[in-house]
Amino acid sequence: MPSPAVLPEMSDPLLNPLTVICAGSCFAFSGLFYKLYLDKRREIEKLKEIPNFQPDHHLLRILNASPNKRLHYVAVDGLVQAIGEPISSQYVPRCHGVIQKISVQEHWKYWNSYIKSWVSKKMNKKQTTNTVPFSLVQPGSYISDVSVRVDSPLEASGDYLEQVHKRLRHAKEGLVDIVVQELSGERPVAQEEWEELLRVGASLTGFGELVLEQDKVMRLQPPKDGRSYILIPGDYKSFIQRHESSAIMWKGLMAVFGITGFTLLAGFIHSAINKDKKN
Repeated sequence: MPSPAVLPEMSDPLLNPLTVICAGSCFAFSGLFYKLYLDKRREIEKLKEIPNFQPDHHLLRILNASPNKRLHYVAVDGLVQAIGEPISSQYVPRCHGVIQKISVQEHWKYWNSYIKSWVSKKMNKKQTTNTVPFSLVQPGSYISDVSVRVDSPLEASGDYLEQVHKRLRHAKEGLVDIVVQELSGERPVAQEEWEELLRVGASLTGFGELVLEQDKVMRLQPPKDGRSYILIPGDYKSFIQRHESSAIMWKGLMAVFGITGFTLLAGFIHSAINKDKKN
């Protein structure tokens, strides 16, 4: 009498097609993270090719000896120092800066007749920006005769402002206001205000063109060759470290997903071989 056919154990999770799909997805993600890792490494290498200086006499000598007394693209990091009187915060006592941005945003609600509900909307955003001339000085030098003046900071990209104040004022509603709002189909909800500063004494790194004026003043300005003019918070070393940490993260994710994919694939192959031997 012929023996009954041996049916495959459908309960074996490693023989499930889902395992193959998961393994393929892991390899795909591992490849994506590997590409992101390589892109970040190339970016770091390009950043490290940019000459980095601090505002000191060494930089002054290099700039004075350079052609046309100009360095076309450098990174300069130092502490922010106002040239003259700094800007005082409107909301925080004894808080001073060189760039101030005050924003006001209104929050309203409108009646939507289609969905029969009130819909939130932001509108009437107002922004005021104030600046005073400032320079970068070497950290640790309380009194220094060498500094780098930062020109046209508002033309620079980078998230270098610190939020020092934020408040949400809710609208006060009386009985008459409620009746009017119901008839008009719109009502104010709140007003949001916040203040951002580039504070005096903050650490800042600027990427741009450095020139030496006839009055021996060093100026960091937007590059004329089209490269990016950037201001970033923190010093140059911490900036590079943040990029290095990002590269390590992508490398770690690449390894985790790659090992997971190989493990799933190896388990699938091992189970398939054992099944063939049993048959």
